[in-house]
Amino acid sequence: MIYRHLGKTGLSVSQLGFGCMRLPMKGEGEQAIVDRDLATPMLHRAFEAGVNYVDTAVGYLNQDSQRALGEALKGWRDKIVVSTKNPYYEADESAWWKNLEDSLERLQVDYIDIYNHHGITWEAYVQNVEPRLSKLMLKAKEQGLIRHICTSFHDDNAALMKLIDTGYPEVITLQYNMLDRKLEEGIAYAREKGIGVVAMGPVAGGRLGASNDALNGIVPGIERIPELALRFVLSNPNVSLALSGMQTIQQLEENLLIASDSTALSRDDWTAIDEQLGRLKNMADLYCSGCKYCMPCPNDVNIPLIFEQMIMGKVYGVWELPRYYYGLLGNSEWIKGKKADACTECGACLEKCPQKLDIPAQLKEAHLALSREKEKS
Repeated sequence: MIYRHLGKTGLSVSQLGFGCMRLPMKGEGEQAIVDRDLATPMLHRAFEAGVNYVDTAVGYLNQDSQRALGEALKGWRDKIVVSTKNPYYEADESAWWKNLEDSLERLQVDYIDIYNHHGITWEAYVQNVEPRLSKLMLKAKEQGLIRHICTSFHDDNAALMKLIDTGYPEVITLQYNMLDRKLEEGIAYAREKGIGVVAMGPVAGGRLGASNDALNGIVPGIERIPELALRFVLSNPNVSLALSGMQTIQQLEENLLIASDSTALSRDDWTAIDEQLGRLKNMADLYCSGCKYCMPCPNDVNIPLIFEQMIMGKVYGVWELPRYYYGLLGNSEWIKGKKADACTECGACLEKCPQKLDIPAQLKEAHLALSREKEKS
């Protein structure tokens, strides 16, 4: 296993981290729990191979992820860097402390190494973290309940750089992969300022988890897209580690081989990736550039998300997950809005689209394509 410095924390961490949001489950619906018979041996295999960074959160896997990880940590605690998150942003400080106390109990630990504000934005930092929650974090650190004040991040590059300039977080966990490179400038800036960067979603939430004609063969010698995706993230020297949510022992073993290989992508490899992704980006912009000027929709159609999923299918050749996400529209608390068939062709979006796309027509196309069980050639 290859190790890197995690910014100014002083920690040495494996460049492959284990994300505990996708552990194998058993049972149905809200009653489902982590399958310990599968998850525990997988976590132990990772530990034995040198993976020393694990990440979880309060709500993952029906709130069972922390418990499953805590059980697996027995006998390993002093060798593992544990990261978890507090999702609370409201005014009731007791609820914030309860999240921390629950996490300590579920993880069966006396302290948490990397404690994150969960899913921060610049607005959340200004309105909630800086004036109130930062004081709770500092108090928890003084009490020895946490070691390092950190955050997971969901905002744009400008917000990332402003957050770095505050000097507040020691580590930032953020989205970064071949298909989502918008934070590269901020990632480089973070390293310059001594901030550790944990890249989540190296295979783009599974979008890069399968072979497809658009991305196959970009780099000679790398036949599998998941391998290319992980090597891409690890080849960025400004990234401290790649956090992968592994569901099977096979996925783990494949990632262990990659993370134990010091061979980085070459300059020619990066050029080839840039050129191919540039061509695909130009094709994607024919559908939508993601500017979101079309929103809000009077009928609550989630136009940007629908077009994003359509681009994954039509341009990048990835259909399974886009169809899954599309199916969640109207049926999920965390994916808001309605499907494309809720469009009434009122024309409000047409006036606002800078690309002058025929949005109602493309929504019809998207609904047909994303509603199918399999892509028909």
